[in-house]
Amino acid sequence: MNRLSPGVTLVLGGARSGKSAFAEQMVEGSGLAPVYLATGQAFDGEMSERIALHQNRRGTQWRTIEEPLEVREALLRESAADRVLLVDCLTLWVTNLMMADRDIGQECASAVSALGELAGPVVFVSNEVGLGIVPDNAMARQFRDHAGRVNQAFAAAAQTVFFVAAGLPLQLKPGGANQ
Repeated sequence: MNRLSPGVTLVLGGARSGKSAFAEQMVEGSGLAPVYLATGQAFDGEMSERIALHQNRRGTQWRTIEEPLEVREALLRESAADRVLLVDCLTLWVTNLMMADRDIGQECASAVSALGELAGPVVFVSNEVGLGIVPDNAMARQFRDHAGRVNQAFAAAAQTVFFVAAGLPLQLKPGGANQ
């Protein structure tokens, strides 16, 4: 069983890899009050279905905060010693920042700099999008590059990092309490 470590945990994986379910199980097993920080926005029917799937899986014990852009502020506002925050996901946050024409490097650095100020543990979920073929258009390549840099920054700041494939977690960076 993988238990939540203190501090920052990053859970990476591909689409439908099981990364969100794995992160949710870790949070639920912590004994702390679970807070879900949702970065996704329902711009179409498919995304509405994905959001509903996540909500149904989590159940009613979670408090959900929708924050598509101001992740740093939400982390600082919501962090407490008796809570664990789950941010799902960083790649949707990158998309939102791109669409809002925000400086992704600056936003990422600002969010990462706040991690040391948090009162309780936080788990970030992110897609690993750089394992496939090179995208055929400039915007998709920019997204892939931004997502890769954001993942690197959060992985460097995290005490624990997992990669999930086919529902199986592989621990990439050890944390104190993970076994």
